[in-house]
Amino acid sequence: MKQGFIKVAAVTPKIRVADTVYNAEQICAGLDEALLRGAKIIVFPELGICGYTCEDLLQQERLLSSCKQQISRIAEHTREKDALVFVGLPMEKRGKLYNVAAVISDGRVLAFIPKVNIPSYGEFYETRHFRPGNHQPELFSFDGEEVLFGADILFQAEGMEGLLVGCEICEDIWVPDSPGISHAMAGATVLVNLSASSETIGKDSYRQMLVKSTSAKLICGYVYCSSGEGESTQDLVFGGHNIIAENGAILKEAKLFENQITYGDIDLGRLGMERRRMNTFGYEKKKDYEIIPFSLKSIETPLERSFSHTPFVPADSGERSKRCEEILSIQSMGLKKRFEHIGCQNAVIGVSGGLDSTLALLVTVRSFDLLSIERSHIRAVTMPCFGTTDRTYDNACKLARMLGVTLEEVDIREAVEIHFRDIKQDLENHDVTYENGQARERTQILMDIANRENGLVIGTGDMSELALGWATYNGDHMSMYGVNAGVPKTLVRHLVQYYADTCENEELKAVLWDVLDTPVSPELLPPTEGAITQKTEDLVGPYELHDFFLYYMLRWGYEPAKIYRIARMSFGGQYEEQTILKWLKTFYRRFFSQQFKRSCLPDGPKVGSVALSPRGDLRMPSDACVRIWMEQIDEIK
Repeated sequence: MKQGFIKVAAVTPKIRVADTVYNAEQICAGLDEALLRGAKIIVFPELGICGYTCEDLLQQERLLSSCKQQISRIAEHTREKDALVFVGLPMEKRGKLYNVAAVISDGRVLAFIPKVNIPSYGEFYETRHFRPGNHQPELFSFDGEEVLFGADILFQAEGMEGLLVGCEICEDIWVPDSPGISHAMAGATVLVNLSASSETIGKDSYRQMLVKSTSAKLICGYVYCSSGEGESTQDLVFGGHNIIAENGAILKEAKLFENQITYGDIDLGRLGMERRRMNTFGYEKKKDYEIIPFSLKSIETPLERSFSHTPFVPADSGERSKRCEEILSIQSMGLKKRFEHIGCQNAVIGVSGGLDSTLALLVTVRSFDLLSIERSHIRAVTMPCFGTTDRTYDNACKLARMLGVTLEEVDIREAVEIHFRDIKQDLENHDVTYENGQARERTQILMDIANRENGLVIGTGDMSELALGWATYNGDHMSMYGVNAGVPKTLVRHLVQYYADTCENEELKAVLWDVLDTPVSPELLPPTEGAITQKTEDLVGPYELHDFFLYYMLRWGYEPAKIYRIARMSFGGQYEEQTILKWLKTFYRRFFSQQFKRSCLPDGPKVGSVALSPRGDLRMPSDACVRIWMEQIDEIK
């Protein structure tokens, strides 16, 4: 369970109704298969030893005694095996019958968890056989030992911070006040559910929604294991709909009617981070819970879950288009409100022919359309200098004309040369002063034009640049409203592409696609034979890597070694391991050293779950030390 990952399994074996010996054999076989795949929490269906559909056979002493014999057999089978196992069976206690989960580890039954909510509606009539289980644990004699019996029991992995397991059974998740709520509030991070949920039209979708929403509101991992083929089909059919969820997301889901073992890698570190972040999630021991320890070896979980290499960008094209439309609306509505508030009718924006300024211009146009202000009130200013290429200059001018905004050109070469002469900067010395002097001259021009026109300067810099500090302080770093401040670079590209694909103007579409095809560059160094020589990603690293690092560091609190591990998985074959490690070091070094630029950001709208505004999500001191993060990176082999 190193780095917080633990593999879980929901196992639906094919059973024979009332054949406890056969069913125990299938459970043991499924257990062994799951163990081979590295599963540490293994869950079987409700009443799996005898079958949920035994009906009045549940009253037979022979069946009940055989179930007890077989649970002892299964327990013995787990000896010296590294897992926590949940198996369903009927259990008599003081003359009453209960639907329970036997919780087993290393040859022992640790406890019996009874079902609390007993349904008696529709096709279910469990009250004919079972009594509701007791919440407060009490001692129960089983197989010569005193074992706890009750719903309010949690299972703590010794030496593994963050793993506390709770159990509920089938109907328990369907009720308003499920046992799982109390379990989570008492600290449980993983909930398991032994179920026998029959299939009817549309029920699988509802079941999926139920598990997703439960794992979301309780910020937990959820392992739902349901009965499948082998149960009686006299009146019902069971589909073996196993679901493994984590904080509102389905990690894995079984296909119906195929009796599968479903595996999932739950990230306990992610759950812990989210619970810490959401201060409204409170731990409250409403009842006296019993915590039972069990042992697991601390090993590196073999991961089968995947991590998108573009976490800010949905993989599904339909979802991606929906996301792009939503973000463009957030950006434009944010800017619209600012113009309405101050009664302003004019915007000033520096256009370079690059991705960021193109997106900012498109958003500004959209805002003015919403305000019913003529687009001519948008002043797109192009400011060619030493590094400007014909390609980007032409694209900036074409965009302004096609969008119907006012184009103004201010050649800044002479002004920059005079400034360099004044400060004794050699024009042949292409250092940071050479670059930043141009950026600050452009910002001064935009601010002064805004004063002249009684307008607002619209910022163009994106969130990825802010994370890396790839902006000139008091240059392109500054504006009067930064519409792209919440948009990472990998998403900027898709927003421009979405606009191109939906604008219904072939000429505009062609220009936008050429912008998309242009290398990312600040164009502050002279071109070579008319082509861009200063490529940002050659200097600071690929933005897709930096956006990946940024997302998992800020959104989920991953430490560098964990980010490196999942980056190797996500970018395998695309980047060598040493390349990933190199840019990971760059990311942390720049992220910490450049916080001072983020501490004084202009206003701008948050669009996603990760944001860098000092007034919103990220309150970070500008002089925080990066040492302990870099030390861990240096230890990576």
